[in-house]
Amino acid sequence: MLKAEIEIGTIIKNRYQIQGVLGRGGFGRTYLASNIERCGELCVLKVFLPTDTDQEAIQRSRKLFEREARVLYKINHPQVPTFLAWFEEAERLFIVQEYIDGKTYFRLLKERQKQDNLFSESEVIQWLKDLLPVLAHLHENNIVHRDISPDNIMLPKGQSKPVLIDFGLVKQKVSQIWVNNARSVDESEHLSFVGKFGYSPPEQIRVGQCYPCSDLYALAVTAIVLLTGREPLALIDQQSLEWRWQAYISSDSKLRPILSKMLAEKPMNRYQSAQEVLSLLERSSENGFQGKIQPSTEQLVTNLYPAEQGSKFTSEFIELCQQELTHSIGPMAKYILEEILLNAPDLSSKELIEAVAAEIPNPQQAAKFRQRLLLSL
Repeated sequence: MLKAEIEIGTIIKNRYQIQGVLGRGGFGRTYLASNIERCGELCVLKVFLPTDTDQEAIQRSRKLFEREARVLYKINHPQVPTFLAWFEEAERLFIVQEYIDGKTYFRLLKERQKQDNLFSESEVIQWLKDLLPVLAHLHENNIVHRDISPDNIMLPKGQSKPVLIDFGLVKQKVSQIWVNNARSVDESEHLSFVGKFGYSPPEQIRVGQCYPCSDLYALAVTAIVLLTGREPLALIDQQSLEWRWQAYISSDSKLRPILSKMLAEKPMNRYQSAQEVLSLLERSSENGFQGKIQPSTEQLVTNLYPAEQGSKFTSEFIELCQQELTHSIGPMAKYILEEILLNAPDLSSKELIEAVAAEIPNPQQAAKFRQRLLLSL
């Protein structure tokens, strides 16, 4: 069995001399190295170490690794580290990337917290505007990052724009072979073993599926962590598993409705592209976010329905509707209900019940919801 660690001073492929360890994980190690063929220029050397010595598995891993390395090589964006090389040596798989001298946003947040300070809303809005074009570029090239978190976003020294690092792309492909040795390549390609609990969306954690809007979900969680200074698990109700981050952010926050939609549990209910979010942020900034923030459900009821319909759309009825919907689909119930009220202001009580029931994917739960709400009329 190969040793997990490579000693400081070791020269890899007669070119890269190990200077120190940058990170450790289940897939291997990340080292700071100097390229002795380029006057000691610093670079990042990522080593993926097999969990067993099965030669067939290692060969299949190498093929998948090569395919994904070629994908990363095609990325050409100033806010993504340049992919320099990939190779295999002593049954280890390596990738070489540009070294970014700076701090991760996890470290920046910790430094601010020591000074009783957090990222302001205006800072996070600008941070999102700086990162969304990067995601748009990746998604246009059919690349999903898969592992967005404060650890994987850096602020280089002397620069103002963040850099997106440590793609989950290669780690996913390598793990598909090493962790699922018994499966065929075709079967395992549909699974994902990367991402972080709390940051990664439900579809990625539960069934291993990733979409462009999966990155938007993780980006929203990261933004909320920067705003609140709290880790995701501290922002989720441990019994209902509903997000509770809103309590830590001002009720008139300009970002509330945008982050809420980015965090929708169902991928189809999120923004579908980074450009869509970026355009909304830019338009909203120009308008001072006027007209972009959705009012509360109670305000919607008051504003959208005349007094004579009050018996049908009392706050009690809407609250009951939201509670029953939450039992069926989780924390996005409030936002789905508000969207229905905004988009269809002329619905009767029964039509509202039917419209909400149509959002419940489980037919039995939809029938129960319909029955309970009709009894309340």
